[in-house]
Amino acid sequence: MRMHGGDVAIVGAAETEEIGVLPDVSMIELHAGAARRAIEDAGLTAADVDGVATAGPLAMEVSHHLGITPRWLDGTMVGGCSFMLHVRHAAAAIAAGAADVVLITHGESGRSRVGVPQYGMNPASPQGQFEMPYGAVLPYATFTLPALRFLHERGMGREDLAQVVVAQREWAAKNPRAMRRDIVTVDEVLAAPLIAYPFTKDMCCVVTDGGGALVLTSAERAADLPSGARAVYLLGSGESAEGTMVSQMEDPGSSLAFRRSSAEAFATAGVSHSDVDHLMCYDAFAHVPLYMLEDLGFVGRGESGAFVAGGHTRPGGRLPMNTNGGGLSYTHTGMYGMFAIQESVRQLRGEADAQVPDVEIGFVQGVGMYFAASGSLVLSGRRP
Repeated sequence: MRMHGGDVAIVGAAETEEIGVLPDVSMIELHAGAARRAIEDAGLTAADVDGVATAGPLAMEVSHHLGITPRWLDGTMVGGCSFMLHVRHAAAAIAAGAADVVLITHGESGRSRVGVPQYGMNPASPQGQFEMPYGAVLPYATFTLPALRFLHERGMGREDLAQVVVAQREWAAKNPRAMRRDIVTVDEVLAAPLIAYPFTKDMCCVVTDGGGALVLTSAERAADLPSGARAVYLLGSGESAEGTMVSQMEDPGSSLAFRRSSAEAFATAGVSHSDVDHLMCYDAFAHVPLYMLEDLGFVGRGESGAFVAGGHTRPGGRLPMNTNGGGLSYTHTGMYGMFAIQESVRQLRGEADAQVPDVEIGFVQGVGMYFAASGSLVLSGRRP
């Protein structure tokens, strides 16, 4: 058995029953609620699970809360794309025989802050010493200089950021669970309250509570499950990291980690860009999908803005992107990667609210800790 090529399948996928503002649900219960729904979706029970992966709380906290005694654990924490790495690691564990059924959970009370540790950065860390004193603490401040560098070098402007918001709001309008659903224009996005130049409020992600979970097993076992007909297969994956500080990127206008992890995902999957029917790009801020379109190779350098403005990522476009509305409009609990994977699975199953016709191959791209880490997945609704 291999970890790639369709030998490992996602057989369960579910989000918490509600997302948005949930002041009566703690972080651990968001994990548990999503986990129970995903296990049920797979047609399994908690007793079938022997592997657990999560980011945030310890994996053993989640397993104990659910009454699972695992023989394989993964607590990889690289920010919002941790869950892409969990899928990759779970596939390797299943292929190696280290686990048979792996549960990956996410739950975050990002808005209500129920049962969540107090946020804080270690002042002795590199960021604490060399970025925090200058105000580069939160994402909207840390992302300003790279975004401006990206736009300047390509002859692009804030209108290109606004076009990303406009395109994704068209998808969100079709999604009853989306936090922001109103159709907007470029002028309205630019006129929204300024958060930190060049970002207006609509160019920044929503802040929500919620969770999601995945269940993975071998393709052979998937075939015998009630969920087998809805299984989604891992064709390829990649992971990489550059550095924890934005100021130390090789090139602030491009992510080395994006380029490396996506290249490995394409190579291990054995597919090309033209084979991809659906794209999920982590979008905590409006500039990140522009980076990803270029760094992943879907468009050339400097072509991302015109590509989005031309309607290619919108409903009816040739590369539907962020079809749940993304972190900008759907949900963003603090770590968005799980929700990007969930939407890719829904599209490949034909179960999405804004369903794209004939989706066979999906690409999911994540980012973690600003531009530090990257995780890439190539998924298919059919086993090769």
